[in-house]
Order: sequence, then C-alpha cells, then structure tokens
Amino acid sequence: MTSQQWTYAVFGIVIVLALIFDLGLLSKKGQVISIKKALLQTCFWVALSFGFFGFIWYEDGSRMAIEYISAYLMEWSLSIDNIFVFILIFGFFKVKETSYARVLLIGILMAIIFRAIFITVGVALIAKFGWILYIFGAFLVYTGIKMFVVDQHEEFKPEENFAYRFMQKYMRISHADPNDRFTINHSGKVYFTSLAVVVVMLAVTDIVFALDSIPAVFAISKEPLVVYTSNIFAVLGLRSLFFLLRGAVDKFDYLQQGIAIVLVFIGLKMLAEIWHFKLPVWVSLIVIVVCLAGSIVYSILFQKKLPVKPEGKFDE
Repeated sequence: MTSQQWTYAVFGIVIVLALIFDLGLLSKKGQVISIKKALLQTCFWVALSFGFFGFIWYEDGSRMAIEYISAYLMEWSLSIDNIFVFILIFGFFKVKETSYARVLLIGILMAIIFRAIFITVGVALIAKFGWILYIFGAFLVYTGIKMFVVDQHEEFKPEENFAYRFMQKYMRISHADPNDRFTINHSGKVYFTSLAVVVVMLAVTDIVFALDSIPAVFAISKEPLVVYTSNIFAVLGLRSLFFLLRGAVDKFDYLQQGIAIVLVFIGLKMLAEIWHFKLPVWVSLIVIVVCLAGSIVYSILFQKKLPVKPEGKFDE
C-alpha cells in the first residue's frame, strides 16, 4: 500500500477504536456529563488529533502534516461557533440534560455523513472545474465580512429554522414529554418527538456551518486525506467540547470576529492564486492560531455583555 493508503487505514482504525472507547465505554444512556468528564474527553480527542498529526508527519511528510493541523484548527474553531447555536436549540425545545449526550451523538454522526458527501462532491468539482476555488474564495470573504459585523447568534431563531418549519408542516410531531424517545405511538399513529426534531436541526445546522468550513479547508489543502481527516476529528470532538464550554461559551464575545478574520484571510488567499501568488501553508497556521487565541484572550479581558440563557419556547 502507498503511504496515503496506510494513513487512511490507520485513521479508520483509530476512529473506530476511539468511538468505542469514548462514546461506548465512557458514555451511558441518560448520564449527565460533568465538567471534569467533558474535560477528559476533550483532551482525549485533541490529543488523538495531534497524535494523528505526528503520524501524518512521519508517514506523509511535513507539508501535509502542517496542512492537516491548520485545517483541523480551522474546523475546531468553527465547531466552537456551532456550540452557540446548539445551546439555543436545546433551550428552545427544553431538552432535559440527561438527553443531551444521546441527542448530540446522533446529530453529530449524521453531520459526519453529510460532510463526507459534501467533501466528496467538492473534491470532484475542484478536480473538474479548478476555477470554482475562486468562487469559494469570494464566498469566504463575503461570509467573513458579514460575520464580523453581524451577530449571527442573535439572528438565529429556532422557530424560523427551515428544518423545524418543514417537520412541523409535513410530519406528525408530538409536543408531549419525549421521555428520551425519538418517536411515540398515539392512537395507532407514529409521531416524532421534540428530540427527533432537535437531532435533525443539529444536523442541518452543521450543514449550514459546513458551507463555510469546507471551502475554507480546501483553501488550506486540496488533499482529500487532509480535508476528510481534519473535518471528522473536529466534528467528533464537538460533543465533549459542548459539555465543556456550554457554561462559558457566551463569554467568548469576540470569538466570532476572530473566526471572521480567518475566513477573510483564507478567502483572499484563494483569490490571490488567480495571480499565481501562493503563501506557504505555515503562514496560514500562524494566522489561524494568532486570530483565534487573540479573540479568546480579548473576550476574557473585555467582556461586552452579560451571559443570557435561552428560554424554552417549545409548546408543551
């Protein structure tokens, strides 16, 4: 086998074993995830991701390894941004804390499937139409500027979400207590519970975020190996990151601006290739680290608003 085939094989084995360990042995149905356990699981996924970085360096060389870790940090930062919206969704539907872990697990696994499809389509499009990267670049610049000036979390309203309105209109939805179930039988008919709606909304929300993140990764690397592995590692670590940050995530007031600057930078980097101007991949890594770390530190030093807990509005 080639070095990349070995890397894919090792990645597949590592992911399966990690899922069995983290999601199987360490997770129980109805269990409330403590901050301590969330920290351990987050460290586990981050350490695994950086360990894979070392393996890629050894097996495929330093260039691909740096591309991978840059893409992973980019995806990881956008995953943090996802958590803001996840909190609003859980609050709106009044999801019990004992159901958080199970709902997140299913939603994230669905998101991985959709991302794999998007990445496969993206790789095929880029291979056939190289100029599409410039469209991606322009889209990232536009998205980054919009993200910098508009608070997208305040704009997000679960009741106006496409997936929620679609399910309400075309599917049988029960507003009764789901009791940790996704479907219930009533008068001989099957109804979806609020937990099923939440799972779909989590997956759809991640798809929307993927429209920004996947083009951004293609700006860092066009290697399918890098794009697939960085995305999957970042998304799989999202569940533990949610439990770790859900009480403090609203303290990162300027994280959105940090991510916006990174998106604009990466978009301009893609557009610069029109004039055959290419920056070394380590420059992208430095910009990503500096912007994200700087926005987090600035948020801690200059908090601009008080934390606001989302109020549930889902009709009983």
